[in-house]
Amino acid sequence: MNAQPTASHFVNGAYVEDDAGDVIECIYPATGEVIATLHEATPAIIEQAISSTKAAQVTWRAMTGTERGRILRRAADIMRERNHDLSVLETKDTGKPLQETLVADATSGADALEYFGGLAGAITGEHIPLGGDFVYTVREPLGLCVGIGAWNYPTQIACWKGAPALACGNAMVFKPSETTPLSALKVAEILHEAGLPAGLYNVIQGRGAVGAALIADARVDKVSLTGSVPTGRKVYAAAADGMKHVTMELGGKSPLIIFDDANLEDAVSGAILGNFYSSGQVCSNGTRVFVQSGIKEAFLSRLTERLTDVKMGDPFDETVNFGPLVSEAQMNIVLGYLDKGASEGARLVIGGKRADRDGFFIEPTVFADVTDDMTIAREEIFGPVMSVLNFETEEEVMARANATEFGLAAGVFTQDLARAHRVVTGFEAGTCYINTYNLAPVEAPFGGSKMSGVGRENSKEAINHYSQVKSVYVGMGPVEAPF
Repeated sequence: MNAQPTASHFVNGAYVEDDAGDVIECIYPATGEVIATLHEATPAIIEQAISSTKAAQVTWRAMTGTERGRILRRAADIMRERNHDLSVLETKDTGKPLQETLVADATSGADALEYFGGLAGAITGEHIPLGGDFVYTVREPLGLCVGIGAWNYPTQIACWKGAPALACGNAMVFKPSETTPLSALKVAEILHEAGLPAGLYNVIQGRGAVGAALIADARVDKVSLTGSVPTGRKVYAAAADGMKHVTMELGGKSPLIIFDDANLEDAVSGAILGNFYSSGQVCSNGTRVFVQSGIKEAFLSRLTERLTDVKMGDPFDETVNFGPLVSEAQMNIVLGYLDKGASEGARLVIGGKRADRDGFFIEPTVFADVTDDMTIAREEIFGPVMSVLNFETEEEVMARANATEFGLAAGVFTQDLARAHRVVTGFEAGTCYINTYNLAPVEAPFGGSKMSGVGRENSKEAINHYSQVKSVYVGMGPVEAPF
């Protein structure tokens, strides 16, 4: 396998280029150097991508689910065999440490292909007896799905959207983020190598205008976006104009509640995973850490000790566990929030500035004594910034935890399991955790409520979002009519 894709787009089973498209520079975040130059999809490339998927989907939907699943499972095997090369590419694309990408990116994508490959043959309808007559239902593909990816998990997102779509018999055109354009091309290449019909899963590059062109096309039946709430609003509105199916996996400002009976070491670990993994660039992060007063000082003390184990540096050094922000623009956004946290009166515990090295590195940062009205407690930062808020009672913290427009994730650490279940029942969030945080196995539904989105990714739930039900009423006797 070539370590890097050989052209900007993968369409109809092959790499294609059209250098008339605007230039997209792929920048390695650890150094700021340009590692690839790509071109946005031109109208001709967009047309080629859509028309080839429509043709390929006719063949694909006629296959049995078991046959489709066999190809997806083969692709999962190939992805696992090439995990190292794919992880290297993901690290170049995102700047995430190789220590992380080796276990969290292509492996997660392979899990999705394997899971939905295994499920494909079990996508069936039901029989509904009505005395002599009966109804049967058929679960059919939607047709052509458009996937629009985010820059934090480019390989994973390409598979999380592609695997259930393909398992149900759909075709997909996937547009990665222009910030991380490389990894999804390899997903398309592997799917084709595994036996996917040419054109069934195409990847084209571009900024917002390319995404808008895909969404607006009348031949598109479904749009699945992973991105920010402002982008989600625009995409949802555009899709609604064409009455298209949608899945919106958007941002969050999720609460993580730590009661004073929690296991301290586990709670600190959960807060680290929910704020600093992937340098804080995870949509479900628990960035509002509510700590009960009885454990607050011990929590901050142990957290500060643990953060001395951060090793920042060359992402290809497998001992490095903390990488850069994905881009200079994202780094500057996060630096702006650091300034707001300080100016609004939060207490800086550790970090708080750009690291003194090449690339887009920001120190892991913890603010304490954060109040609910501070900007860093209300807005999604998408960087390595933890806000620690004080609380006294369960009733108080639940009201504060839910006082947000977002509803993606939420977590609680306590050794009182009755309280744990009571708390998650009260959370206004789609993805909740008890005594752990930020795990996302393909077997479990993932998604949010309120402004954090609609629909679910992963699990059997995803099948409902990439298929539609046809009802067939079967009359078994004479037909009566009033005249």
